[in-house]
Amino acid sequence: MTTTAVTHALGLVGQGIQKSLSPAMHEQEGRAQGMSVTYRIVDADVSDFGAEDLGSVVHWAKAFGLSGFNVTHPFKKAVIPFLDGLADEAAILGAVNTVVIRDGLSTGYNTDWCGFARPLAERHPEAVRDTVLLIGAGGAGTALAYALLDLGSSHVTINDVIQERSAALVAQMGEHFGADRVSVAADVATALRDVQGLVHATPNGMTSHPGCVVEQDWLHPEQWVYDIVYFPIETELLRRASAVGCRTLDGGGMAAEQAAEAFAYFTGIRPDARRMQAHLRSLVATR
Repeated sequence: MTTTAVTHALGLVGQGIQKSLSPAMHEQEGRAQGMSVTYRIVDADVSDFGAEDLGSVVHWAKAFGLSGFNVTHPFKKAVIPFLDGLADEAAILGAVNTVVIRDGLSTGYNTDWCGFARPLAERHPEAVRDTVLLIGAGGAGTALAYALLDLGSSHVTINDVIQERSAALVAQMGEHFGADRVSVAADVATALRDVQGLVHATPNGMTSHPGCVVEQDWLHPEQWVYDIVYFPIETELLRRASAVGCRTLDGGGMAAEQAAEAFAYFTGIRPDARRMQAHLRSLVATR
């Protein structure tokens, strides 16, 4: 999908997102590319809307001439019925984090899965076939389960506070990758005894959702830990993992990579993902 426009109005739709760094990343990369990019926050907590109102959000995005918008917690699944179409990965995942608007039509994409996969494959290529515990089976967790299995993980065990959601994601991934490669973990502590990697995909640990879902003595130094939270860049989970001696990946790489992919969809221009990541980390360091 391409566009020749040099001016783009974008947005982020979610809840509790006032401190998001997405506006700064997209606007700065737009300037670096010689484009005028504006990026606005549409926060359900501020504007008082819910999932049932997403149709109006999509309508007004079209009416105001937006090139598209990103979608984050808790609307990645809920926005789908209000879109005109889905890209293949978004249809498989049943979760959308990027909506592109062209010629009055809205198309949903998912850039979370590739944004997550690239830093892991680059930083720890030896880990892509490991057994993994994934905590979180929401919109982000769905994309990460797909990414892990697509990379070649030998087995992914999934835990969510809502057990039905874990079971549904296991069934969904089993259809595409084989039922023998994915299972439900009812208990995090027990599951961590038998896996080589841990991926955290819940809001827990964000500045707005402080805490940690893993006790330090559940981890062991042979494991790697990937927390997709990027604000703060060093979460309590990563501090505990580092203290034990685990290899760690923070959420900055994923945040920049998924944003870079979304930027390409919005503008038709391939951005400099490393530049976007450097900008994000500089912003986090000053917060």
